[in-house]
Amino acid sequence: MVASRHLLLFGALLILAVASIVFSLLSGSVDLPLSELLSALFHPGEDLAGQVVREIRVPRTLAAFTTGGLLALSGVIMQVLLRNPLADPYILGISGGAAVGALSAILTGLGGWWLTNAAFAGALVSVLLVFGIANRFGRWSVTRLLLSGVVISAGWGAVINILLTTSSTNNVQSMLFWLMGDLSQSQVSVWHGLLLLAGIVIGLIVSRSLNVLMRGELIATGLGVNISPLRILLYFAASLLTATAVTVAGSVGFVGLIVPHMLRLLGARDHRLLIPGSVLLGGSFLVIADSLARTVIAPQQLPVGVVTAVIGVPAFLIILRSTIRKAS
Repeated sequence: MVASRHLLLFGALLILAVASIVFSLLSGSVDLPLSELLSALFHPGEDLAGQVVREIRVPRTLAAFTTGGLLALSGVIMQVLLRNPLADPYILGISGGAAVGALSAILTGLGGWWLTNAAFAGALVSVLLVFGIANRFGRWSVTRLLLSGVVISAGWGAVINILLTTSSTNNVQSMLFWLMGDLSQSQVSVWHGLLLLAGIVIGLIVSRSLNVLMRGELIATGLGVNISPLRILLYFAASLLTATAVTVAGSVGFVGLIVPHMLRLLGARDHRLLIPGSVLLGGSFLVIADSLARTVIAPQQLPVGVVTAVIGVPAFLIILRSTIRKAS
């Protein structure tokens, strides 16, 4: 019975993923009927519809789905690692380090490859700082890790404020769009897809250990789980996933926070389902949010992070209310 429910849920998530991608490819300032979309995809030509679909909508849709999958998977890992339902991919200051790197590149007039790599370098610096502080003298604990992340995040926030207040008006708008999350110039490569696939595979390999770890470290240790290397693996895996997502789309909030909770409420508590399910739902969520960002006030576009926040805040309140009701 449980297996059939899980299979049904996974099938529904697959259908949602396909539907969200089709919705994204049809959405935009240029209206395209489904027949023209299919023609542009399978019979490419030099007409306007074909160029719009292949050069603009397909790359952006792939970027949105990949970024959403990366953030959702990272959120699942962070919530297990910190054993905190409020944990999200940015809780340990990774987005702050990436933001400082990206804003520094914008401030110096750099873009494209330089901006992406500056953001990734900033994220890696933050990852190493938090790990170094939390693991000093080998005394690793969830509390030390969380406090280290909060402190580093606050430090990056101060640097971001300095960069914003000392920048010209033209640069500030670009900086704010990056900070709010923006997919207008985003593209992903095969490497991003392989990283997401590797994250799913590794997550499934350790899924049984994750199920046990959610019940507490003492129980996990008693059942034979080697806690220390598992925590290190989870930390660096989640950090790499988050750093990659941030370099693609900036700081897009709420995806990694609410998607795992939504699936748990739907009965996906086993990480063998929760991990691939989160990737599908996270990708679909961000694709739909980006489609709305492109069309709500067309021809102008909203930062996708604004739309995820507008959707995410009430969604999280509903999830919180449902969780409290079940617990009472």
